[in-house]
Amino acid sequence: MKKIKNEAELVSEALKVGATYARKRGVGEVESHDSAKLKVEFVYRLLVHDKLIQPLAKGQENDVHRRHKLALWMQKTLPKDHPLTSA
Repeated sequence: MKKIKNEAELVSEALKVGATYARKRGVGEVESHDSAKLKVEFVYRLLVHDKLIQPLAKGQENDVHRRHKLALWMQKTLPKDHPLTSA
């Protein structure tokens, strides 16, 4: 797994976008008192279910890999001129 520049910020942005997506889709809401781990798992599973990202291989489904996957998704989703996508 290659380290991504601004990974923490990308994950944070992915959680915001994922929470908005979930709310608009009507499948649930991310509460402010939910733990970060729970938020990451919820958004990851929703995106996998809707086939917006590919699921992780069996045995690799843990918080670190989910965060990395969300960061990659966000990096690809943001516009090229966004500050978080600069290499």
